[in-house]
Amino acid sequence: MLQAYREDSYFEGEGTRGAGGTRGAGYSSYRAQETTLRATFRRFLAEMARRGMTGGRLLEVGSAYGYFLDEARPYFERRVGTEYSPAAAARAAQVADAVHLGGLAEIPAGELFDCAAVIHVAEHIYRPVEFVVEVLERLRPGGWVILACPDMGSFWRRLAGRRWPFFKIPEHVTYFTNASMRRLLDAAGCEHVQALPYSSFFTGGLIGEKLGVAVPAWLRERPLWLPAITVACAGRKPE
Repeated sequence: MLQAYREDSYFEGEGTRGAGGTRGAGYSSYRAQETTLRATFRRFLAEMARRGMTGGRLLEVGSAYGYFLDEARPYFERRVGTEYSPAAAARAAQVADAVHLGGLAEIPAGELFDCAAVIHVAEHIYRPVEFVVEVLERLRPGGWVILACPDMGSFWRRLAGRRWPFFKIPEHVTYFTNASMRRLLDAAGCEHVQALPYSSFFTGGLIGEKLGVAVPAWLRERPLWLPAITVACAGRKPE
C-alpha cells in the first residue's frame, strides 16, 4: 500500500475494486472533488476555531493536494503537511509553508505543533494507538490532535451494507465509531477527549459514484450536506 500511495494514479486513476463492487485503493479523481472537499474543510475548521483548537502551528498528516492546509490559512500562523505521493506533495507545497515527502519521521527533529489534523488517514493504519502516540510526540504540551475517519457506526453504513464505499480493501484496515475513536485517543494518552461534528459536502453525482449507482441528470450537480459520513474526535496532549 505504501507503494500505491506514492503513485500518481492513487489520486488520479481508476484504482482497484473493493467488496460489493465499491472502489478499492485510490480515487477516480481527487482533483474533481476540490470544491466539495474545500467546503467540507471550511465548515470543519470553523468548528475547530469555535472550540479553541486553532492558532499557532498546524501539522496535517496525509495532506494530499493541500486543500485542508490552504483553507486553514486564516486559522494558523504556519501550516505544514506530510504526504507520500510526490505529485500530491508538490501540489500541496504550493499552498502550504512546508510539505514533507513521506510520513511523520520526515519532520525535522524538534519541530513541534499546536494542532495535528489527521483526516481520513487513521483508517489506513494497522497500529493506530502507536500512530497517535507518534503524532502526539510532534505536538507541544496542550496541543490538539484531530482525528476524522469514515463512520463505521453511521446509519449510512447500515443502509449501504456491503456497498458502503469505505470498505476499500486492502486500503482501509481499521474502522471506527465515535466510541472506539474516543477509546483510541484515551489509550494514546490524550486528555479532554471530545467528539466534533463533521458534515460532508457532496454533489449528487459524487454520491452516485461512491455507491456505484446511476444518478438522474438533475441530481448530478446538486450540492448536498450529509451528516454522519465521517466521525471526528479531538484529544489534547497533557500539559
